[in-house]
Amino acid sequence: MTDHVRADGAPRGDARGEDTATAATRTDGARTAAPVHGTWEPRPAARWEDAFLSGNGTHGAMVFGDPNDDRLIVNHHRLIRPNGSADARPPELADRLTDVQDRLLAGDVTAGEDFTDGRPLLWVQPFHPGFQVRLSRPAVRWRAYRREADFSTGVVRALCDDRRSEVFVSRADDVIAQYVTAPDLTLDVTLDHRLPGAPADLAVGHGAVLTPEGALLTLRARYPAADLGYTGVTLLVTDGRTRPALPGVRVRGARSMLLLTRVRRHPGEPDVLAEARALRELLPEAGHAEDVAERAYAHLLARHTALHGAAYLRVTLDLHADPSERALPGSELVRRPKSPALLERLFAAGRHHLLSSAGTLPPRLTGLWTGDWDTAWSGAFTTDANLNLQTASAAAAALPEVTEAHAALIQDQLPDWRDNARAVFGARGVVAPAHTDGESGHIYHLSRAYPLHVWTAGADWLLKPLVDHDETCGRRDPRLAVALAEAARFYEDFLTRTDDDGHLVIVPSYSPENRPANAGWITVNAAMDVSAARHALRTAASYHPGPDAERWRALADRLPPHRINAEGALAEWAWPGLDDSYDHRHLSHLYGVWPLDEINPYDTPELAAAAHRALELRGAENDSAHGHLHHALVAARLGDAERVAGALDNVLAGDFFHVSLMSGHYPNRHVYNADAAHTLPAVLIEALIHSTPERLVLLPALPAALPSGELRGIRTRFGAEADLTWTPDGATAVLRPGRTCRIELRTSAGARPLSLSAGEDRVLTLGPR
Repeated sequence: MTDHVRADGAPRGDARGEDTATAATRTDGARTAAPVHGTWEPRPAARWEDAFLSGNGTHGAMVFGDPNDDRLIVNHHRLIRPNGSADARPPELADRLTDVQDRLLAGDVTAGEDFTDGRPLLWVQPFHPGFQVRLSRPAVRWRAYRREADFSTGVVRALCDDRRSEVFVSRADDVIAQYVTAPDLTLDVTLDHRLPGAPADLAVGHGAVLTPEGALLTLRARYPAADLGYTGVTLLVTDGRTRPALPGVRVRGARSMLLLTRVRRHPGEPDVLAEARALRELLPEAGHAEDVAERAYAHLLARHTALHGAAYLRVTLDLHADPSERALPGSELVRRPKSPALLERLFAAGRHHLLSSAGTLPPRLTGLWTGDWDTAWSGAFTTDANLNLQTASAAAAALPEVTEAHAALIQDQLPDWRDNARAVFGARGVVAPAHTDGESGHIYHLSRAYPLHVWTAGADWLLKPLVDHDETCGRRDPRLAVALAEAARFYEDFLTRTDDDGHLVIVPSYSPENRPANAGWITVNAAMDVSAARHALRTAASYHPGPDAERWRALADRLPPHRINAEGALAEWAWPGLDDSYDHRHLSHLYGVWPLDEINPYDTPELAAAAHRALELRGAENDSAHGHLHHALVAARLGDAERVAGALDNVLAGDFFHVSLMSGHYPNRHVYNADAAHTLPAVLIEALIHSTPERLVLLPALPAALPSGELRGIRTRFGAEADLTWTPDGATAVLRPGRTCRIELRTSAGARPLSLSAGEDRVLTLGPR
C-alpha cells in the first residue's frame, strides 16, 4: 500500500465535477453509465404498498399514478389514533425493587415474573393515514405509460400519452405539491378518507369553496369518542373552470392545475381559514392566469430541491453494474437478487426513503407512510432494535437531517424518561421506553413475556447515534451532554448490588426480546445491559471532565466482564448458569460489537472470536428483515464478508421489497415495514469502510459478488470525508480531513499509523486483496 498527499482540493480519481446522475468514471478509465437515482414502472400502482413515495420528514405522500383515477395518500408523522394510552404512566415498582433483586441473586430464576403492576398489555397510539386526494376523469384508453420516482429531487412522476402528473413533498415549505398538465383536463377532485381499516364511526365532513386564488377543499375528521381530530386542506389552482361538486370540485377545460395539500391533527375545531391563508402565501405574485399553476409549481420545486437534492447526493454508490440491468423497472430488478444493479438501486432508494421520512420525527416502523389504519405494531417507534437499525447509516452517510430528527424525539421525551427511572427503579436519571408513538416517552407497553420496563440499556442505545454524529462533526452538542449525564446518574443510583468477586451486578436485567433457555424473562447481567452501562458511564465522563467523570469511570470499571459459554460463544447473559437461546431474531448481546466498538478483532481478539461464534450459532427465528441485516452489521464489524453476503442474500432472495422499493418485515413482502429498506445502505457502507475516532478500516468485509465499485462522500468519525474505489487489482481511498489527527489505518495488508492534516487531502493506494 502506498499513499500520497494532495493539498489542492482535487484528489486523483475524483469525479465530483461531473453530474452524478449522468456519468461516472471507473478506476480503469472505462466510462460507464452512472447508477440510477430513481426507479420506474410501466404501469400504475394497484396496491398502496406499491405506491411510489415522497416525503419531507413531516408530511408523506404515496402516489399511485393512475391516469384515470389517480390517488395520492396523505400521511403525517403526528397522525396517531387515540386508544386510551395517551395518559398512561410507567408502573410504580420502586418499592418492590429490593425484593426482586434479592430473589434473583439468590437463584430464583422466575423471581421477576411478578415484577409488574398487573396491567394488561397496552399498545401505544397507532399511526394511521389521513386521506387520499383523488383525481377522477372519464375512463380513457392510454397507449404509452411510465411511472417514475426521482430520488435526487423527491419527485414522483406519471407520464401517460399527453398527460403528465408530478408530486413532491416540500422540505422548504412543508406542503404536498401535485402538478397535472394535459391539453384538456376534465376531472373531479375529492379528498376521500375511505382507506382500509378506517373506523366506521370516524366523523367526517367535507367542504369546497371557490376563492380568488383557487378552489379550497377541506376534510375534517373526528376520532370516535374523542375531542381530537385532523383536518386536511387542499388549495387547487388552475387555468380551467371550477365549480363545487361536493364532496369535492369539478374542473373543466384546464391545461394545468396545481394542488397544495397539508394535514393537521388537533383538538377542537380547526382554523381552516388560517390553513388556507398559509397555502395561498406559497403562491408567487399574480401573473397570467394560464400559467399560474406552472409558475407556482416551478417556484416550490426549486426551493425544495435545493434542500433535498443537496442532502441526497452527498453520498453515492456505484457498483459498476450492467447498464441493461440498471435500465430495468424495479419490479423486474427485484427478481434478480444477484444483480449489483439491484443493490445500487436499493442503496439509492433506502437513502431517499430514510431522508424523506426523517424530520419532525425519525422514521417509524413504516417510515412515514401507510395506506391502512391497521398498522402492524401500531406503526410506532420500536426502539430496542428497529429505530437504530433504520438510522444506522445517518452519521457515515452524511444525513444529519436524520440524526437531528432522532435527537428531537429524545429531547422531547426526556421528562418522561425521568419518570420511568423514578417509578420503576426509584432512581435519578433516565430510562428509555422500548415503544413510543412519538408523543409519550413513558413505559407502559409491557407484559410478562415482554418485560420492557426493566430494559435499562435503552438510553445508551438511543444516544449512541448522537455520539457518533458528534464525533463525525468534531463538536459536542450540549443537549447530548445533558442527556448523557442523566444516563450516568441513573447507573449511579441503580448499580448498588455486587457479586462474590466485587463486580457490580445489573439486576433486574433483560435482553430484548429474548429469555434464557432455563430461566424467566427478567434475569441478571444481560450482555447488552453490561455493555450499555459501561459505555454510557465512560461516554458521559468524556463529556463532563471533573469529579463526575472520575466517579463515573470508577463505576464503569467495576462492571463485570463478558462471559464466554461452554460452546465458545459470547453469552447473552454474563451471569453464570443462564443458558443461551440461540434461535432468535434479535442480536442484543452483540451490542458490544455493533454499534459499540467495545469488542473488535484488533483490540479484543478473544472476545471478537467469541462474538463471532455467537453469530454462527444464532438462528434467524422468523426471518424478519431486521434480524438478517442486524446479523450483517455485526458480521461486517467482525470482518466476515461471507456472513455479510449471506445475510444480504437472505433479504434480496426473500422477496422482501415491494415495487415501491419499500420493504416487508417478513419474506414475500409480508407486513409493510421500513427496516430492510432503511438498514441496507448501512450494511453496504459497513462492509466497505468503518471508522472510529482513532481508526480507519478499509474494505473490512467486502462481499465477493461486488468485485469493483465506488463509494463517495462517506463521513468518518475522525473528521474526514472519504471516497473509496476498488477493483480486483486494488483500491484507492481519498481522505479529506477537516481536522488534524493521527489514526490507525487497517487494510488487508495490516495496520499502520496515519497522520492527517486539516485541509490536506490524502490519497491511499492499496494493492490487490
